[in-house]
Amino acid sequence: METIEASKEQLQQLTEQLPADTPFVMLNLLRFRQRADYRSTGDEVSGEEAYRRYSRAAAPLLQAVGGEVIWYGDARATVIGPQDECWDQVLMVRYPDLQAFMSLITGSDYAAAVKHRMAALQDSRLIATLPKF
Repeated sequence: METIEASKEQLQQLTEQLPADTPFVMLNLLRFRQRADYRSTGDEVSGEEAYRRYSRAAAPLLQAVGGEVIWYGDARATVIGPQDECWDQVLMVRYPDLQAFMSLITGSDYAAAVKHRMAALQDSRLIATLPKF
């Protein structure tokens, strides 16, 4: 099932399952559209280019809430997993706490950036993780 945005239920579950005052890392699995879906503008770029636009617009917003990208790279091969679930890139973002993440995604400036993410992605996963050590 292709998914590119969180549902209200998933965000509620996040707030219930993640300690409010604990740093965490979001694992992002990304699959790009061949051509970005800019229906309103008709902009003709690749999904990967649209995601670069999102990254450039979101980077200062992420920094403003105390978040940081800790790893970003190309996904090369799924060794264990469904053969039809392939990813183009993997991104790991550290947030200082849940409030920082929620502040980012609900901020008015983020809406301008997220349109590029929506245009870029065919499918994605966003998984909140906590360290075990």
